[in-house]
Amino acid sequence: MMDDIIDLELEKIDFILAKIHADPEIEEIKHVEENLWSNIRKKSEEGRRTGIGITAEGDMIAGLGMRYGNDDATNFSVEIHKTLALEAYKASTYLAKERGAFTIYNAEREKENPFILRMKEADPVMYNNMVKYGRRNIALLTIAPTGTTSLMTQTTSGIEPIFSIFYKRRRKVNPNDLDVKVTFKDEVGDSWEEFNVFHHKFVDWLKLNGYDTDEVTRMGDEEIESIIAKSPYYKATANDVDWIAKVKMQGAIQKWVDHSISVTINLPAEAKEELVSELYLTAWKSGCKGATVYRDGSRNGVLIAGKTEMRPEKPKRPKSLDCDVIRFNISEEKWVAFVGLKESRPYEIFTGIADEEIFPIPKSIIKGKIIKIKDEDGKTRYDFQYTDKIGYKKNIEGLSHMFKPEFWNYAKLISGVLRHEMPIQDVVNLVTSLKLDSESINNWKNGVERALKKYIPNGTKAKGKCGECGSDNLVYEEGCLICKDCGSSKCG
Repeated sequence: MMDDIIDLELEKIDFILAKIHADPEIEEIKHVEENLWSNIRKKSEEGRRTGIGITAEGDMIAGLGMRYGNDDATNFSVEIHKTLALEAYKASTYLAKERGAFTIYNAEREKENPFILRMKEADPVMYNNMVKYGRRNIALLTIAPTGTTSLMTQTTSGIEPIFSIFYKRRRKVNPNDLDVKVTFKDEVGDSWEEFNVFHHKFVDWLKLNGYDTDEVTRMGDEEIESIIAKSPYYKATANDVDWIAKVKMQGAIQKWVDHSISVTINLPAEAKEELVSELYLTAWKSGCKGATVYRDGSRNGVLIAGKTEMRPEKPKRPKSLDCDVIRFNISEEKWVAFVGLKESRPYEIFTGIADEEIFPIPKSIIKGKIIKIKDEDGKTRYDFQYTDKIGYKKNIEGLSHMFKPEFWNYAKLISGVLRHEMPIQDVVNLVTSLKLDSESINNWKNGVERALKKYIPNGTKAKGKCGECGSDNLVYEEGCLICKDCGSSKCG
């Protein structure tokens, strides 16, 4: 089938070349593209390269009652790949007899190739037939990552061990519903249930060994760990397997794979450079064609195992943030915005009508700090602190309580978006798109837009069309929309 696919690919390349030839551009312009596709076609036809591979090897080892990483499991895996290699090359030899060898095949050129010599030793008859008839494909084997495939088949991927036997997920629940277990409530009062999710083949093992899977799902971590200890997956996860043994296993399998193998070596966060160096050196000595090292925590948002939930780390608000004070008018009302900044970027916003009794701040004050304070009852408030002309520090308590509650609720939503670093122009577009009924809320929405536009980088492309000339060539400059075609400007 894979050999037939090569013919289909060659057919598609011929269509591409025919289109290039038919295009109206002059030959000098078409030359580079035509040369590229001609070379691709030539190399594809000369070698007819395929990539037969496997997946779910980790589950296979567990299914046979062996533990991934030990000598017995590794030796068995090597035998599997040796058998696959011999049968694939034997089939390619049969195809060569039927359809012809790949065009540049030359038995003399590869007679000293270590991979071919291993084939010759393991199956002399196949080797002699290959010398006589040739081989249909220059190379046939690879071990791809198979990430999507393993998700579809609900198995481990490639030759990898299981990443994690179970992890935790959370779902929002109604605490008044029957049979709901509320694990915790978040800071806004929503109820959440935490539950365990198991690797599919481990669930099969549970069923085969008489466990009630629903009951196991509701168990605590210690009970689950005691059951895992009885299974072939025990001490066989990506983080449990001995790193050096895993590299040596990859090297042993590589001897029967003519392309490369995708394997990731999972290291703890405290791993040192010396260990990484030793792993790469061992991979080279073992005959691996490639090696990938992942140190835990070196990237945000990557799947993390066991008792920690699978999600990116929540941004942690610093106790103190620099703050810009922005004043503006909406429908003849005076408004004020307090914009908390982290690394000069908006991080949170408090906006509302500037009542001088509530906010007795001199108009000369345009900067200060927003301090997060937790009182004895555990309640949080946000104070605005500034320094007056004389040098005294002044404090206004509870920004979140100084505005209308409806303003504060929407402000929490927008601040949450800002903290996850959505581009400012996208935050402005999000606020603009809010469909709100109350006139005061619409005024608040306009105020947030006005305040945040000041932080959009100059030259950022804007959505919409110019009201003067109809051009869509709009950019932000100092918080204003500028038409680059007619020069009209719109601020606020």
